[in-house]
Amino acid sequence: MGHRGAELPKKLLENLEPGETVIGYVKQRGLALEKPKWLVVTDRRLIVFDEKLLGRYELVSVPYERLRRVYFRKGIVASEFTIELEDGSKVDLPWMSKDQAEEALRLIKKALEAVAVEPPTIVRKKHLTSEEVVLDKPKELIARGVTRPDQPRRALDPLEELERLKKLLDEGAITLEEYQRLKERILRQLTG
Repeated sequence: MGHRGAELPKKLLENLEPGETVIGYVKQRGLALEKPKWLVVTDRRLIVFDEKLLGRYELVSVPYERLRRVYFRKGIVASEFTIELEDGSKVDLPWMSKDQAEEALRLIKKALEAVAVEPPTIVRKKHLTSEEVVLDKPKELIARGVTRPDQPRRALDPLEELERLKKLLDEGAITLEEYQRLKERILRQLTG
């Protein structure tokens, strides 16, 4: 478990966007010939990074706009940590221990509180032989580039806004149709 990103792998750091801030991370130590697995929480998204040997890796990016729920269940024999997206797809992290899951939930809650008007909902259920924790994203999530009502909103440069839209499209946070519609609106503003 850690913060800021001092020990994050180079390949993971190369995938961060300009200005993206790492809030914290949870790291699973690999076995003898395995590289570690990571859950990185940034101010914009969750990143699941599975480092492999010989410079290979798998990276899954979950923008907060697409996050629906985080689920953790700890039993006697095994645990389950799942990130659920708005479209119903899931990212499973079965390697996470109870302490790692608690830290991950704390970091995700902190990140969501920074970008949402309402706090996330957390439900805990303690059973005889297991425990469940569900963190639901607030319904009123504010998109990147938009601030809370009590904070001033800085005007984005139209070129920065186009770049941001392209990144959202590449991440799967918006559809091609949404991208084209928003791009046209920005271009109309540029031409007046």
